[in-house]
Amino acid sequence: MVAAIELYFEPVAERRLRTLWTALERADVPTLADHTHRRHRPHLSLAVADEFPPEPVAAALGVLALPVPVSLQHVGLFPGGVLWLGPAPTADLLALHRATVARLDAAGIPFWPLYRPDGWVPHCTLSMVARREAVAKAVPLCFDILPLATSLVAAAVVDHTRGLLRPLPVSSPYAHQAPASPGPPAS
Repeated sequence: MVAAIELYFEPVAERRLRTLWTALERADVPTLADHTHRRHRPHLSLAVADEFPPEPVAAALGVLALPVPVSLQHVGLFPGGVLWLGPAPTADLLALHRATVARLDAAGIPFWPLYRPDGWVPHCTLSMVARREAVAKAVPLCFDILPLATSLVAAAVVDHTRGLLRPLPVSSPYAHQAPASPGPPAS
């Protein structure tokens, strides 16, 4: 299983990222739009684990300090073909991540080491399987929308394998943007 604490973009940026997903799909680059259950939203993950128990994670995290302004500025590729857009790291984003890790640690909730502050690469995944030809097609399409100044405004604990989504309380006026339960993506 794979579970995550996901942060969601404000609505205008989410639409722009979904439009990018569509352009990538038209260029034969698989995206999260069609990955697994087809309920993914453009997001940035603060932590990922084999499993996150939603209620204990929510209790440990409390209210997240959102919104956090970010600017997506670059395209990246992790080994295995994971294509992503990366925000410039800001003090607010890094502080939110450190606070999240500290709260998970204090509650004894384990997560993958790659999401620890000394190894975390903040990113918005576009494709899980972008290979050579796909990357060559994808990069120019990505740069068509970069830089993208936006804010992270909502959050949820999700378990994509089991179809679970538990919205997290945030200090954002957009908190309602995280759906209460998994459903088809917004159009």
